[in-house]
Amino acid sequence: SRDAPFKLRYKMEKIKELKDAIDKSKKIVVFTGAGISCPSPTNIPDFRSANGLYSQKTKENISPEEIISHHFFMNNPKLFYDFYGTKMVYRNAPYNLAHKYFADLEKNHEVTIVTQNIDGLHTLAGSSKVYELHGSVWRNYCMRCHKFYSLDSIDVRTVPYCDCGGIIKPDVVLYEEPLDESVVLKAIKAIKECDMMIIVGTSLRVYPANGYVRYFNGNTLALINKEKTDYDQMASICINKDIIDVVEELYKL
Repeated sequence: SRDAPFKLRYKMEKIKELKDAIDKSKKIVVFTGAGISCPSPTNIPDFRSANGLYSQKTKENISPEEIISHHFFMNNPKLFYDFYGTKMVYRNAPYNLAHKYFADLEKNHEVTIVTQNIDGLHTLAGSSKVYELHGSVWRNYCMRCHKFYSLDSIDVRTVPYCDCGGIIKPDVVLYEEPLDESVVLKAIKAIKECDMMIIVGTSLRVYPANGYVRYFNGNTLALINKEKTDYDQMASICINKDIIDVVEELYKL
């Protein structure tokens, strides 16, 4: 269309504005959702898109939201692990260019990652300060004796049991479960104290994480998401574009 060159130029100007704001900032919080891990090579699905986790069909015709709830896990651990082990755990998924870009920012900035993701890819990419609001598939514990198990030490395609006989639970926050208060407080403190907050790959529909934006008091709020969100108008820099495309341009600037 005739608007295409204008839209491209507009987006490139926004990316340049983003790069300038990053360069001027000392403390940066990067707040990420599933959209940062979806792009190749990870190919991890998001939750709410047409091909997302919540649109997946299950053999028992039970909704994914139901399966990944606390009460379902307690009552049907086998069906929970049937779904969780095949749909939510990606042992060999590599980090992508976006994870790497935000890890690289630590060379010249104080960077804190606050993520809703449970895939551990920010840490794998080299980010040193990562607050995982919803836990991590890489950590697991016995519900009876609280013994720790790494992901590599158990098979999550079936119900894993501890040496004591207790069921091993992933250290992820299921529906009906509270977030870890200590992680939440650290995340909010980082958001309150940062100069710049970059929100990446999230619809900002999930409570309470979407409320954390109100704690930001810094200079620049940037929002990068393929789809529009209800928070776009709050951002001083808003880019509706795939994060990989954005960081490819950022690396060039």
